[in-house]
Amino acid sequence: MTPHSDARPLNLVALCSLALFVGVVAGFGAVLFRALIAFIHNLLFLGHISFVYEANLFTPASPWGPLVILVPIVGGMGVVFLVNNFAPEAKGHGVPEVMDAIFYKEGRIRPVVALVKSLASALSIGSGAAVGREGPIIQIGSSFGSTLGQIIKMPPWQRITLVAAGAGAGIAATFNTPLGGVMFAAEIMMPEVSPRTFLPVVIATGTATYIGRLYFGIHPAFEVPPLQIADVHMIGAAALTSFLVLGVLCGLASWAFIRVLYWMETVFPKIPGNDYTRHAIGMALVGIMMYALMLTQGHYFIEGVGYATIQSILNENMTTVVLLAVLFVGKLLATTLSLGSGSSGGIFSPSLFMGATLGGAFGALVDLALPAAGVGVGEAAMVGMAAMVGAGTGGAMTAIVMIFEMTRDYNVMVPAILAVAAALGVRRVLSEENIYTIKLARRGKKLPKYRYANMYAVRFAHEVMNKNIVRFEARTPLTQVIDELAGAPQATHILVGVDRHVVGVVHWGGVLQGLEGVQTRKTLGEVARRDYVLAREGDILHDVMNRMSRHHAALALVTRGRGVPRVDDILGVISLEDIGESVVTTHRQLAS
Repeated sequence: MTPHSDARPLNLVALCSLALFVGVVAGFGAVLFRALIAFIHNLLFLGHISFVYEANLFTPASPWGPLVILVPIVGGMGVVFLVNNFAPEAKGHGVPEVMDAIFYKEGRIRPVVALVKSLASALSIGSGAAVGREGPIIQIGSSFGSTLGQIIKMPPWQRITLVAAGAGAGIAATFNTPLGGVMFAAEIMMPEVSPRTFLPVVIATGTATYIGRLYFGIHPAFEVPPLQIADVHMIGAAALTSFLVLGVLCGLASWAFIRVLYWMETVFPKIPGNDYTRHAIGMALVGIMMYALMLTQGHYFIEGVGYATIQSILNENMTTVVLLAVLFVGKLLATTLSLGSGSSGGIFSPSLFMGATLGGAFGALVDLALPAAGVGVGEAAMVGMAAMVGAGTGGAMTAIVMIFEMTRDYNVMVPAILAVAAALGVRRVLSEENIYTIKLARRGKKLPKYRYANMYAVRFAHEVMNKNIVRFEARTPLTQVIDELAGAPQATHILVGVDRHVVGVVHWGGVLQGLEGVQTRKTLGEVARRDYVLAREGDILHDVMNRMSRHHAALALVTRGRGVPRVDDILGVISLEDIGESVVTTHRQLAS
């Protein structure tokens, strides 16, 4: 038995109070983390000390000239030192480690992970690694939630709830997306979505968002031209078809992103040398790509979180198809090189970048070929962002809600829903694992792909019951029962009655295996079980299970009609084994 597995649950008020505390820490953690990124970025890129850094604006040319290629290498050396010496879990994009803790470690995360992840990721992002800042803050919030859950005795499910609440709070504070944070926790992190787990997540997420807004402002993550009433329009068939095609392309792109990242994480450890030299190689390649873009296009583009590029595309200041295509490929390579060689950071921001560039390029092409369709670069970029994130992470609802909150453009909701559905479908056909779960699958740890924990409970009682029953009077001797049923092995339960009224149940297997010898002198009424409840054939299994739990019953007799049932009214029996079989059957149906 693991520690605290027998701990009494906290009441809902106490759990929600802890979730509020987790939200506060996640909110302030996001503030401090962004300040740390700003400090490192300004110092390494521009050579001055400042905590002000607007990621939505392009970084000016570095005074170091071509030596700026070395900046990602310098930051990378610090990352390797921190990861190797203090917390190997801080390597990579972080979310798989949180999911591992939730599903395989009862929500236990080492407290040191939050500190090391913050420092390592700030070094990676600040020095130009093409990674996102959401992965680290997810680990910061999750780690604190886990720490609270280990200090205060509570059952594993409550500790896991605090871990998921910290993850949702972190992503909400990072992007100013409270609803998106809730959806992220519910759709991607939580093994169970119910009132007892959902409320703490909402409280933590709302708290973290409020603190983030106090420091970063109430504006959305990306500013798009304000939507006027005259701009709201019905989307035509040509445009919807175009967005469907874009969704397919994003599905292919997300699959490519997953496969290339998987390949990079496999290849780099095989390169001769140590972790320092391998990471130096990867970051040198990123530095070269970054500097080449500055020389040819005037900006570093792919360095860091890449929000400036996204903002420029959404404003339709970048509409050249070739440039957007080059930036898509460049970011894909830069991100996979960064993470594959050992950087610490998230994949959410790179996914947004790739979705914006791919969507922007597609929108520009459609505008040239079908100008009457009304598909603009900015609109297609937003849809591409949602489709890329939804397909890559597996969080379809998370992607749709977050893109809306990040842009506040309601006009793209229908195209985004269509594109995300197409993208996710394509990705699932090509890869069962998403970008988070593939890392764990490589370790032999399979995670559930669907949140269907209670789906079996909405099946009707008559669908679950065992119909293999026979009926006998209570005064019947066991020897007679054994003789009469010897040729009827299909019988599972014996209904025991007195004058057609049910008085108990006997399991036929028990008669054959445990009731022979001296006990066969007894009658059915003497050995019948009476720990059963009644259920109507139209009751759902959820209600039947609740009734069995309240009465500590091992069986439920399914009856037809109303009133006091007679023996002939019993249609079947639901046992604990039948419930287990229902769960397995539902699992098989939903997973197929």
